[in-house]
Amino acid sequence: MPFGAGKFIVQSIAQIRLAVGREKAIIAVSGGVDSSVASVLASRALGKEIRCVFVDTGLMRKEEGQRVKIMMKGAGVDLFVADASRQFFSALRGVEEPEKKRKIIGEKFIRVFESEAKKWGASYLVQGTIAPDWIESGGGSRDKIKSHHNVGGLPEKMRMKLCEPLRDLYKHEVRMVARELKLPSEISERQPFPGPGLAVRIVGEITPEKAAIVREACAIVEEELEAASKAGKIEMPWQYFAALLPSRTV
Repeated sequence: MPFGAGKFIVQSIAQIRLAVGREKAIIAVSGGVDSSVASVLASRALGKEIRCVFVDTGLMRKEEGQRVKIMMKGAGVDLFVADASRQFFSALRGVEEPEKKRKIIGEKFIRVFESEAKKWGASYLVQGTIAPDWIESGGGSRDKIKSHHNVGGLPEKMRMKLCEPLRDLYKHEVRMVARELKLPSEISERQPFPGPGLAVRIVGEITPEKAAIVREACAIVEEELEAASKAGKIEMPWQYFAALLPSRTV
């Protein structure tokens, strides 16, 4: 049976209300299509009982916080920005192994959200987790491809309960829901961006200086390819970015 975005929206809003009940919730909003769709659904389900938070890890795209705030305002979602960049860089100091970096970032996210949830009085954390996140993170009979920060990076002990309305959807289905919600194309068609951010585009130890370099490089890559696509010179790639290697050629 083909996926019905309209039917899913109605069911999802009802399920979020049932899961959270009369308690308060907080949701992690990164600006990607998954978390943006989840935040709109949760906002419609819970109204003033949910707080949408964008965590600036210091590992986001160029001017990401400002862009996301504007996009979400256009989608009818009030967004609070929490600057936790120092905490993330401190936790990642000296760490080079990719899987370890992912787990550190996942736990740090949860601790930041627990702090924000305490201020808000929230007992639920809503996430934009989708099917590939938990499938690739392994568990049970599934082999681990990589630990997604919002699944494999979750600490064993959490003070919040999880609510994941998109858990069984795949990326193309989430985009269908975004279109059905009439979200702007800059959200529904946005290029995928990894949850750990620029951390996965830096090979080796992560530092503020390296993050600044790869942030500018990624911005140039995005601007040039998107301009070429608009000019009809190339088809828009599914994903495109720059990475910083631990070596110099000049």
